[in-house]
Amino acid sequence: MNEQEMNKYLEKAEVLIEALPYIQRFNRKIIVVKYGGSAMADDNLKRQVIADVTLLKLVGFKPIIVHGGGKEISSWIKKVGMEPKFINGLRVTDEPTMEIAEMVLNRVNKGLVQYVQELGVKAVGISGKDGGLLKVEKKLSDGEDIGYVGNVTEVNPKILYDLLNDDFLPIVAPIGLDDNFETYNINADDAACAIAKAVKAEKLAFLTDTPGVLKDVHDESSLISELSLQEALKLIDNGIVGGGMIPKLNNCIDAIENGVSRVHILDGRIAHCLLLEFFTHKGVGTAILADTEGKYYNGN
Repeated sequence: MNEQEMNKYLEKAEVLIEALPYIQRFNRKIIVVKYGGSAMADDNLKRQVIADVTLLKLVGFKPIIVHGGGKEISSWIKKVGMEPKFINGLRVTDEPTMEIAEMVLNRVNKGLVQYVQELGVKAVGISGKDGGLLKVEKKLSDGEDIGYVGNVTEVNPKILYDLLNDDFLPIVAPIGLDDNFETYNINADDAACAIAKAVKAEKLAFLTDTPGVLKDVHDESSLISELSLQEALKLIDNGIVGGGMIPKLNNCIDAIENGVSRVHILDGRIAHCLLLEFFTHKGVGTAILADTEGKYYNGN
């Protein structure tokens, strides 16, 4: 073996050594991954994300996937000749739209189960209707009725604990039931946050179509690698973040305030972003940390 080949293998060994403290730190801990955005539309990225989550399980983590499917729902609504309607940026979900949304989300769900099981790991796909996992109430948009869209009011995580204890990887579609057992669609970010709080997850990761939290939305080099809870609150109060990042950051803050140790906002378009974020010192996205958590990245 020549020197160049040896250096290549030494670099791989160094990567594994760098990952070791993170594997030790989060061994047997519950990790919730919200999977959505462009990473769901590209088959190669989809397989890479699933491979990442499967690897997390195989090295001792306890991952739960909560997935979206908004783009595919919109596509199927158009296929059947319906026109998607939005109020204040939120999809109006009437009864026919809810039927399509549930069909599509279940289709996506079982596709992800298939990918995981192809890699030799046992997975079970469920929705928030199963085992009373997600209870909801009707969500309004600035006082306007947008149909069968729900806010999570209660989480019963028993089915998730049972699956994790039996060595399954749970994959959750964001659908829930209200007090009258009507079916509601749930924003996947909100569902993932509610589940992470209920199971006291050690980590919650949002896969998005953005690099993370930026000081300047027009400059990707202004990515903020780590934020304390107070720093995250100041970014919102000072108007530094806006648009779609505000509800996402609010979900992060809510999760941290309710027992989740670390929340990550990652660019799901980057191959193996989960591994790069979880197992390297600097990571590739933004991590929001509870006050009890020490920073991994010291700027060096």
